[in-house]
Amino acid sequence: MKGLLLTCLTTMILLACSTGEKKTGDSSEVANPSIVTAGGTLTEIVYTLGFGDRIIATDRTSTYPEKMQSLPSIGYRNQIKAEGILSLAPDIILSEEDYLSDDVVDQLKLMDLEVHFFKKPENPTETKTLVSELAALFEVPERGIEINEGIDKDLQILADYLADNEERPSAAFVMARGPETLFVAGEKTFAETIFNLAGIRSSTQGFEDFVPLTPESLVTMSPEYLVLFDSGLESLGGIEGMARIQGIKETKAYQESQVLSFDGHYLSGLGPRVGQVALELAKAVRNK
Repeated sequence: MKGLLLTCLTTMILLACSTGEKKTGDSSEVANPSIVTAGGTLTEIVYTLGFGDRIIATDRTSTYPEKMQSLPSIGYRNQIKAEGILSLAPDIILSEEDYLSDDVVDQLKLMDLEVHFFKKPENPTETKTLVSELAALFEVPERGIEINEGIDKDLQILADYLADNEERPSAAFVMARGPETLFVAGEKTFAETIFNLAGIRSSTQGFEDFVPLTPESLVTMSPEYLVLFDSGLESLGGIEGMARIQGIKETKAYQESQVLSFDGHYLSGLGPRVGQVALELAKAVRNK
């Protein structure tokens, strides 16, 4: 209890010492509200809506557009501290649900800051819902409609492509943080969603979320393609470095150099470019 009071006192001092006025009420009370975002998809949508110049800080997952990476970072999930956010004196804080810790949320609310939470999209329908919610918050519903129409157009182009290319290659997504830390994506993950959109059969079935990748599971799955984040492939030393992973040489994907990598946020964010990345992946596994 004593620790919490001390933390709250610290945050109050930080807020009092900031150069901005007290941030309270809704965004309509401030002509040009400064924004802190926590979640790469939120950041991308806010930017696409036309409010990128108002974002003053983001979290580590906010890598797109690239210029967002030059802004101050508030950290990542449980590393984020209320003091760091308050020192920036934002007018609005936008966060994915369950991204900030309960302690941080309590401290922000204690300061009477305007904080909004949004569900991270798990499919294109939820992507469009998020776009509409943010467009409503910033009172630009027409722009939200334009973005969603663009998403629908991209998804239709994808559907037309798949209609002409009915084969369904198999693939597995591997989360890599070095050769000793490897996980494979199962059901109820972004990988399942993006594979389904791209007309790909998942080689991983019968489990949910991410599980450790073993040599035995690699051989059993034997995917035609392996998909990774760019950062994950880099952590392994590139395709050549993957040879150190036990069992990898027995897979068709490695034998035929069918290893694909994408920017992490682009592939997993399910933001406004979801149809574009799904089409790019669909074409990559069909070599077309």
